[in-house]
Amino acid sequence: MKRKIFVSLLLVLALSVTAYADITREVVPLERNGIKLYLESFASDSSADPLLLVHGLTYSSHEFDVNYRDYSLARFFAESGFKVWLLDIAGYGSSQEVEDGFMPDSDYAAEDIAAAVKVILEKSGRKSLDVLGWSWGTVTSGRFAAKYPGLVHRIVLYAPIVAGLAEIEVTAPFNHNTWIHAAGDFQTNPDKTINYDIVEPEVVNAFQSNCWRYDKDSSPNGGRRDLLVAPDKRLIPTAQIKAPVLLIAGSKDEYVSPELCKEAFGTLTNPASRLEIIDGAAHAMMMEKPYYRVFRQKVLDFLRAN
Repeated sequence: MKRKIFVSLLLVLALSVTAYADITREVVPLERNGIKLYLESFASDSSADPLLLVHGLTYSSHEFDVNYRDYSLARFFAESGFKVWLLDIAGYGSSQEVEDGFMPDSDYAAEDIAAAVKVILEKSGRKSLDVLGWSWGTVTSGRFAAKYPGLVHRIVLYAPIVAGLAEIEVTAPFNHNTWIHAAGDFQTNPDKTINYDIVEPEVVNAFQSNCWRYDKDSSPNGGRRDLLVAPDKRLIPTAQIKAPVLLIAGSKDEYVSPELCKEAFGTLTNPASRLEIIDGAAHAMMMEKPYYRVFRQKVLDFLRAN
């Protein structure tokens, strides 16, 4: 198994062509509640408007930097005129480990986001910033945006977990991560193998390798316990978000209901909000060959709107 992983890594390195060469990266010290948090910026222009990307449930912010060809979302937005920020919630990725995996739940994570935003705004001299959350990141960033409306310029809820996914009791404080699980968001064929017409093999390899490198075999379960509740429990306080919101999802996302997205859209009060359902795309559409450029262009158009 280790040999296969090593060969896959070599293959990715050999085939990768970095499309974004002039990116400056900086790690900024941040601590909240006695826990050191990992906060990093990507920029081609250090004075550009800030954009914070908020990761999902099991894996950390490397999700946004699959640096194979032009697939890195972080580098794309850095080249598109933003100073992009990545945050690892407490217990995730390069942030400090936590003793209690239930502690970093959705509300706790929202406060980690708030702490990061305040540092970013202080460094940038701005009063508010744009935010993009993916999957569980829509719950955490949505709760942050509802609680701190003055700090948010625009927010993108990508693959929004609007309501509970299933009423299942989560008893373990930490999730057991596996190499196979790390590929679980990619679309599959009827025989459950990955559909390589939808995602390039090198993208899968790069994503899985990053999961194993940064997140290893464990991640906190506070967010999982929040999501695995009854489907009639709403998780994102969309009616309380004052900033313009882009709700964007794929029609084949097994975690997201287009009907619930439409319901959530109906609760938004800002007239500049938008709803986009991309036909054929799924949970990981930011890495899906037929859809990743369509997805990022819709996000970019929303963020650039007056």
